[in-house]
Amino acid sequence: MASSPSLTYVIHRPFGGRSIVTANPANLEHILKTNFPIYQKGHYQNDILRELLGGGIFNVDGEKWKFQRQVASHEFNTKSLRKFVETVVDAELSDRMIPILSDAANSQTVIDLQDILQRFAFDNICNISFGYDPEYLTPSLPQSKFATAFDDAVRISARRYRTFFPIIWKIRRSLNIGPEKKLKEAVSEVSKFANSIVKQKKQEMMLNSKETSVSETEDLLSRFLKSGHSDEKFVTDIVISFLLAGRDTTSAALTWFFWLLHKNKQVEEEIVREINRNKGKQGKITEHSSVYEDVKEMVYIHAALCESMRLYPPVPADTKEAAKDDMLPDGTPVKKGMWVTYYPYAMGRMEALWGTDWAKFQPERWLEVEDHKWKFIPKDPYTYPVFQAGPRICLGKEMAFLQMKRVVAGILERFQVVPAMEEGFEPSYIPNLTAKMQGGLPVRIEERMMTE
Repeated sequence: MASSPSLTYVIHRPFGGRSIVTANPANLEHILKTNFPIYQKGHYQNDILRELLGGGIFNVDGEKWKFQRQVASHEFNTKSLRKFVETVVDAELSDRMIPILSDAANSQTVIDLQDILQRFAFDNICNISFGYDPEYLTPSLPQSKFATAFDDAVRISARRYRTFFPIIWKIRRSLNIGPEKKLKEAVSEVSKFANSIVKQKKQEMMLNSKETSVSETEDLLSRFLKSGHSDEKFVTDIVISFLLAGRDTTSAALTWFFWLLHKNKQVEEEIVREINRNKGKQGKITEHSSVYEDVKEMVYIHAALCESMRLYPPVPADTKEAAKDDMLPDGTPVKKGMWVTYYPYAMGRMEALWGTDWAKFQPERWLEVEDHKWKFIPKDPYTYPVFQAGPRICLGKEMAFLQMKRVVAGILERFQVVPAMEEGFEPSYIPNLTAKMQGGLPVRIEERMMTE
């Protein structure tokens, strides 16, 4: 793409098929916003993820998508976000994560930070969205059939995208052999877990049947169940979609963030200074009365997270299918049924979009000084499509930032995170539906020596 003047090229596939790959911000605005009705998930992509996501919000178009987005939008108001940070995230951080990190520091043991962050995010999304605490982040770090099955299901589903001849995985699916057999088994385990959450919530609602209206204190799952949809499979699909979004995206983003901090000590030092400044204004950062305000004010941490996700976006690619013929702003013709794909991973590494210093981890590119303080300056979402854009822009964007900023502040206030890898080692970015670090992130935790 970088070698193309328009940052777009057409891939010619076997038997006359063609697809488009673009990194042109004008094209992205056209696809994600201006001509949004034309560029859909489409039938083929829906088929690829049908076993895992079914009719969930990330795998459907039209009325099903509109309904789920409308109901889910109530979960992301200011009151809900404050509750999320000050009760769910803060309790998980203070009562579970910090003690585990402290024990690792005292015993000088190596832990997999990616695994810890996934467990943390999993507990959070289950608590806030479903009113259910799986207690996955506990000192014993329990093994979970669900977690293993979920990883297998995501990995095998993503592999379908990369199969040169799709007929191969379709034949395997029909014969129930090879990876497709494993996918079926994994999805069965995931669905069983998600369905148990739905059944448990239904029982709770029956016990509290006196409350007939949707309350502001209700969780996301309660809202869907009260919206009139009695199809248990459909609601289970919704649960799985939100598990994917809540468990894998923030944990992936934070894993790469802590790796980049290790390589850029000056950024870590600036973050610690910001944490200490907030403590000076508000008192200890762990006071519940000010946690939400503290997190909102962490401008430098916000910029550092944006910069980390520019280089290592949690979702590496997004594909749309054209519902009819069209023309992209750069003059590329689009035929009905063609795939149009953009790669946030590639876009974040392009000199044409980010300048000659694109390879540098530099939070300051998101900031300017105003009245002797940092002020965050966002990039347009078509140059930085990490959270998508247009009507499908990520509903949980602010929730994700609040969670990640609280985790970063909570950890770096007390600890240094030191990757336990050989000098010169570079981890691999695995671009499945979400982008994890291959093999995890083994780290040592060290108590931070704070100066008064």
